[in-house]
Amino acid sequence: MKASLLQKARAHYQPKLPKALVGAVKVREGETTQSVGDQDEIKKLFPHTYGLPVIHFVPGEERIGMKMNVGVILSGGQAPGGHNVICGIFDAVKAQNPENKVYGFLMGPSGLIEHDYKELTEEYVESYRNTGGFDMIGSGRTKLEKEDQFEKGREILEKLNIKALIIIGGDDSNTNACVLAEYYAAKKYGIQVIGCPKTIDGDLKNEQIETSFGFDTATKVYSELIGNIERDANSARKYWHFIKVMGRSASHIALECALQTQPNVCLISEEIEAKDMTLNQVVEQLAAVVAKRAEDGNNYGVVLVPEGLIEFVPAIGRLIDELNDLLAAHGADYRDLDEDAQRAYILEHLSKENAATFETLPNSVAHQLSLERDPHGNVQVSLIETEKLLSDMVADKLEKWKAEGKYNGSFATLHHFFGYEGRCAAPSNFDADYCYALGVSAANLIANGKTGYMAIVRNLSAPAEEWEAGGVPITMMLNMERRNGEMKPVIRKALVELEGAPFKKFVEKRDEFARNTCFVYPGPIQYWGPTEVSDRETRTLALENANRK
Repeated sequence: MKASLLQKARAHYQPKLPKALVGAVKVREGETTQSVGDQDEIKKLFPHTYGLPVIHFVPGEERIGMKMNVGVILSGGQAPGGHNVICGIFDAVKAQNPENKVYGFLMGPSGLIEHDYKELTEEYVESYRNTGGFDMIGSGRTKLEKEDQFEKGREILEKLNIKALIIIGGDDSNTNACVLAEYYAAKKYGIQVIGCPKTIDGDLKNEQIETSFGFDTATKVYSELIGNIERDANSARKYWHFIKVMGRSASHIALECALQTQPNVCLISEEIEAKDMTLNQVVEQLAAVVAKRAEDGNNYGVVLVPEGLIEFVPAIGRLIDELNDLLAAHGADYRDLDEDAQRAYILEHLSKENAATFETLPNSVAHQLSLERDPHGNVQVSLIETEKLLSDMVADKLEKWKAEGKYNGSFATLHHFFGYEGRCAAPSNFDADYCYALGVSAANLIANGKTGYMAIVRNLSAPAEEWEAGGVPITMMLNMERRNGEMKPVIRKALVELEGAPFKKFVEKRDEFARNTCFVYPGPIQYWGPTEVSDRETRTLALENANRK
């Protein structure tokens, strides 16, 4: 594999570790736990992995020296730092016993089921240290949920004498890890399963998980791009840029980028839902900002739109819920029809209220909401051109106001979607350190006989040496939710908290951002230089941790 000059230089970077993970590690157990919701149902579904204690690592006297082959899976969308998680696992497993082996299952969970794997050697791993992407072993979205899949996995794990499997993924992937851990524990197969919190979306966090890996790097990449566009807008002064940013359901990425770049408008889906706003009200709000800036002679600006916005408009959210059930029950009846026939079928089978909402949507959006869900039952919101829908509706509103003499500006638009640009970026120093520490934590959970846990590293606003490492039972994060027409145990998504410090900080300034040009241009990620520049965490994490203190 050819390496760029940056990659060659980054290969020499040695990730910083918390004191507790340097050398021998000892376990200190905390309080027993319960799930965040539906305790009786979750306990019944996970009798062997429920109620376990939180694990804290502290410096030990000597390594356990356990013989343990380990399997690794990268699951779901890419996130910067995944390779460093594997490097941390590899180094810690080899430190336990040089004869230990690490196997990577190729292209996600399907590699486990199809017995497609690669032994990770030191020479192979070396070339991926501190690099972006998941190309070391590839990733995939196959959902692990059926007994025959678990048994196929067991066959190859036992053949390779693999003691434990580490699944690196987001909320859905770690839910699968929890189900697999419970199954293997119930069968007494002696195979441990550990998870690692990955997702650029930022929605896998709770009291124990301060942030998921990849969020730091991705938001810094997007903020650089948004800042570049803001500078262009402030130079040309003739376009309104509507920028959709990745994040699936939650608006964490949009909020973090707004805190870093100070655009004129940043929509927050969770606020729109809480205020029970209609799509038309959102459009009126946007049009009012455009009109006010036009009064000052500023016919340009930047609007950030979270990827999952459309789901959070209450009327559309209710429509999506019914469409999910309709697709699960009758999708085979209409998914192969042409677009017009499909629309007619859906309208005939929806409730009166939701049919009325469906009819008001542009055909393209209505069709996109009717498409197949992803393997975990989620609407594929990245396919919905929300930024274009909003700008078209704002243009219509402004034309109406112009005819009424309420607006006399110009409104030219450009559209952007930032998603894949940030998922495989070279990890920031923060993510390089955090991911490596997560990998070492995961390996130590295995060495200490744990299963059904997610590796965690906390106190992340402190210097890395002061970070706190350990593990949290995955069952602690579960509740019951409706997926594909059935109630399923899933990790509860963390949405933007409207009473949280990051959102409150944004609200303090957004009226000023809306009227004035307050753009900030963050520039590219810095890997060398002053600590406050090169090792800085996200604004979100800094504000949340300051609030915790």
